[in-house]
Amino acid sequence: MRARDEAAFEAFVAARSDELLRTAVLLTRDRGHAEDLLQTALVKAYRRWSRIDGGDPYPYVRRVLVTSAASWRRLRSSQEIVALPAVEPAGPDTTEHVAERERVADALATLPPRMRAVLVLRYAEDLSEADTAAALGCSVHTVKSQTVRGLARLRVLLGDAAPATLIEEC
Repeated sequence: MRARDEAAFEAFVAARSDELLRTAVLLTRDRGHAEDLLQTALVKAYRRWSRIDGGDPYPYVRRVLVTSAASWRRLRSSQEIVALPAVEPAGPDTTEHVAERERVADALATLPPRMRAVLVLRYAEDLSEADTAAALGCSVHTVKSQTVRGLARLRVLLGDAAPATLIEEC
């Protein structure tokens, strides 16, 4: 990789990794797995950095992140996962905002992986239906139907609150 490409990649990581990590956390529901997922996606992007078309590489890296999350879910579903206790038990949330975000994240975690990915990309990433379809490699109709069904499920789980607004705040 040339020094110019290396500098561009480093600048991209510095500027956009927080956004990508937020998306990864929403997809995996675990900060540690999200960090590992982001690292994997960035390594894959680094290997292809010189071949990424000019312009903003964020959509490409986000797609790598989403597809890597899907393959991790398939891999993890066939493996035994051992949960270790936290080193320090977390204290109770004292703010309503944090508790509400946790409630929405818990509700999102109950959705099937594709439906969750659609809602995260549509509302947390603020992508259009067409861009979401492109990122997931499916049709716009699939995105529309998954959005409607996902929001309906979230309404049942969350009550009368507007699920799309709550996802945006996560």
